[in-house]
Amino acid sequence: MRLPTHSFSLSLLVLAACSTPAAPPSHEPDPPVAAHAPPPTAQPAAPAAVAEPAAPPTESQRVQRVRAAYDKREVMIPMRDGIQLHTALYVPKDRSRPFPILMRRTPYSCRPYGADKFPESPGPNDLYTEAGYAFAIQDVRGAYMSQGEFVDVRPHRAEKRGPGDVDESSDTFDTVDWLVKNVEGNNGRVGMWGISYPGFYAAAGMIDAHPALKAVSPQAPIADWWFDDFHHHGALFLPHAFLFLSSFGWPRPEPVAERGGRFSAGTPDGWDFFLRSGSPHDVGRRHLHGGVPFWNDLMAHPNYDAFWQERNLLPHLNGVTPAVMTVGGLFDAEDLFGPLAIYREVERRNPGIFNVLVMGPWVHGGWARTDGDALGQARFGTKTGPAFRAEVEKPFFDHFLLDAPAPDLPEAMVFDTGANTWRRFDAWPPPAQRRWLSLENGSKLALAERNPLGAEGPAIEFVSDPAKPVPHTQAVTLGMNKEYMAEDQRFAARRPDVLVFQTEPLETPLTLAGGSIVHLRVKTDGTDADWIVKLVDVFPDDTPDPKEPALAPGQRAGGYQMLVRGEVMPGRFRDGYEQPVPFEPDVFADVRFHMWDVLHTFEKGHRIQIQVQSTWFPLVARNPQTFLANPYEAKAEDYRRSVHAIAPGSCVQVGVWAGP
Repeated sequence: MRLPTHSFSLSLLVLAACSTPAAPPSHEPDPPVAAHAPPPTAQPAAPAAVAEPAAPPTESQRVQRVRAAYDKREVMIPMRDGIQLHTALYVPKDRSRPFPILMRRTPYSCRPYGADKFPESPGPNDLYTEAGYAFAIQDVRGAYMSQGEFVDVRPHRAEKRGPGDVDESSDTFDTVDWLVKNVEGNNGRVGMWGISYPGFYAAAGMIDAHPALKAVSPQAPIADWWFDDFHHHGALFLPHAFLFLSSFGWPRPEPVAERGGRFSAGTPDGWDFFLRSGSPHDVGRRHLHGGVPFWNDLMAHPNYDAFWQERNLLPHLNGVTPAVMTVGGLFDAEDLFGPLAIYREVERRNPGIFNVLVMGPWVHGGWARTDGDALGQARFGTKTGPAFRAEVEKPFFDHFLLDAPAPDLPEAMVFDTGANTWRRFDAWPPPAQRRWLSLENGSKLALAERNPLGAEGPAIEFVSDPAKPVPHTQAVTLGMNKEYMAEDQRFAARRPDVLVFQTEPLETPLTLAGGSIVHLRVKTDGTDADWIVKLVDVFPDDTPDPKEPALAPGQRAGGYQMLVRGEVMPGRFRDGYEQPVPFEPDVFADVRFHMWDVLHTFEKGHRIQIQVQSTWFPLVARNPQTFLANPYEAKAEDYRRSVHAIAPGSCVQVGVWAGP
């Protein structure tokens, strides 16, 4: 439920026509670029040859506009336990009317540091500076210039018995309290937003919120790191975890304005680099030298134990009183689970508050930084990014912080990534008919009205070899190709270690809405295996190439196998994430898992395809296919070639949405 209730009639034509503000700087850490050694022992670079001093860079027009309109000061805001957090304040020079404060808390630095240094935009985009918002950007506890110890996804303390019991909720409360009491000219209202890790801080900050915190937008927020970012159902997303922590994860004993060095693999080819580096433990040992604490934690906790459970924010989303707009990308390769789960839990635990969900056709943070009209080979027909910024996000904050008219928002505003249109729902997921995509002999995929599990027939076998894993992308990239979420899957479908099942061309459009449940009946001649299932939209062979924006060289729309959703499940966790169990060789077992939500119309003439495989490299760390207490510590001899089999009737349960 949500309050107040609004009628809605959002026009896509109006959205597409909105002006595009310049994209804000990324809120992710910079990509690794330079060779890395632990900061305490890093050697200084050799001095450059003497040359004429370069002229100082000139400020961009955007920076000049911010400087002309804002006063800046940097303050240390005291928390209840005495720790002080570094905060940059940007206050409008025009004090003729009270202004709200929009806050972002970040572990990625509130640079530029210095009272005379200004960013191009201190808020989500230029629309907010033009509207006269004030901004507070804070280095979270233990990050950059703030005092204290940094803890990754600091566990929430549901019971606070004294000033020493602190978490991100209490730090947010204390910051808001200080701001409304000490920033002259504010109207007593504070909003909060953040993308990715800052999205986690926004979500944590709205728990037991300060009365002045009126509106919060967690965007691509981390919710539970067993399903977000570094893990999917506990499977390690190797390049994402390693490359992130190789730059961000080094300890910071004292406040600093800049991070240390960065890692360089010496090659752009991540498939080759991670394969040569060995097990995940070997990757860290060879390249991080034990110096990154959170990588060490990853390696020490392969199961969903107390370490991970206490970092699950979802059970603590109580006492949420601000209005909430959770935002995510349907093609977000980092945090797709988080926004869906946070919206759901806020809705369930806080009945009656204004709580809405927006999910667009975006990569991680794409709603803030891109036009949102294309993703790799996928085309969406409209510039969804600028439309969201001008017609959705800002009206949300304007209403709750400036008494502007109520935003024209439904309960859930979700983009249909097959029909290329926004759809509006009174609930998410919407009511849908249960159907089963049944994997049948002969590589056929049937849409069944009843669960087909248990169908008779010979099992379908394939060989999985960790020495020759299936790539997750055609691109030559060191890290996770963030566009893999919609990438053409023809390269994978042509491999013998990928099973392909597909329907005949559809006679009428079919829309899938919400999450799906994979139910495989499998066996292996080994004792462990990962199971990867991909839902694919196969375009007709005669589909014409789009003219604007044009496809990249080598891409064609005819026969495009668009990845709609893919997910991995380590078979060791089929009976629970806390206590892994081995497979009994050559004995069938059931593997069930969720694939996160979609809203996708398979148009007339398209085919629905399911691909099944057991490696997805280097996106997912290789399963040795030998059961080990800690698979991250596998030795070379533990990696074994295995024969896997899938029984007929294995299926994917989906929700078929028939419209309003």
